[in-house]
Amino acid sequence: MILTIGVYAMIWGVWFAVGFVLLIFVHECGHLLAAKRLGLKVGAPVFIPFMGAFIALKEAPRNAWIEAQVGIGGPMLGTVGAAVCEVIHLVTGNSMFGALAYTGFFLNLFNLLPVGFLDGGRIVTALSPWLWIAGFLILAVMTILHPNFLLILILIFSAPRIFFLFRGKSDDERRYFEVTPAQRWTMATMYFGLMVLLVLGMQLSHVPREALESK
Repeated sequence: MILTIGVYAMIWGVWFAVGFVLLIFVHECGHLLAAKRLGLKVGAPVFIPFMGAFIALKEAPRNAWIEAQVGIGGPMLGTVGAAVCEVIHLVTGNSMFGALAYTGFFLNLFNLLPVGFLDGGRIVTALSPWLWIAGFLILAVMTILHPNFLLILILIFSAPRIFFLFRGKSDDERRYFEVTPAQRWTMATMYFGLMVLLVLGMQLSHVPREALESK
C-alpha cells in the first residue's frame, strides 16, 4: 500500500503532494476541534517534514475518556476529507482524487493502530490498555516485513507504554483509566466501526493498475 501511494506521488507530482498535505491538515483539524469542544487548550497544527503533523496539547487530558475523544477526532474528520476526494473522483472522473481518497483512507486506518503515540494508541486507553500489546506486535511484524525508518521510530517510541502496563500504578493513574461501561461501548463502536468504513473506503477508491499505466 505504501508502494502504491509512492506511485501516485510520482504520477501526479506536486498536485498530489498538495492534496496529501491538505488531507493531513484536515485530520489534524479533527483533533483540534475535538480538543476545543472538550475545553482543552491546544496549539495550531505543526507539520514535520516527511513524518506528518500533530497538535500540541497545552494541558493533558484529565482521563482516558477525554484522551480517546481527542484521539478519534482526527481519523473521523480525516475520513470525511478522504470521502470528499472520492466524491470528486466519482463526479469528475479525475483519478487523482481517487488516489487521494485511497491515500487518505489508508493513512487514517494506519493511525488507528493501537500503539504508541498513534491515534489508536490514545483511543484504546478508553477500551483496554492491553490492546497496546496487540498494536505493538502488529507494528513489529509490519516493520520486519517492510523495514521503514518511520515504522522503526514509532516502534521505539511505543515501547514506554508497553513498559507502563507492567509496572505498579499509582491511585491517580488507576483513576485516569476509569471509564464507564457506556463510554467504553460508545468508543468501541466508533473505533471498530471507523476501521470498517476505512477498509471499505480503500476498496472503493482504489485506482486500478490499468488506470495508472494509462497515465
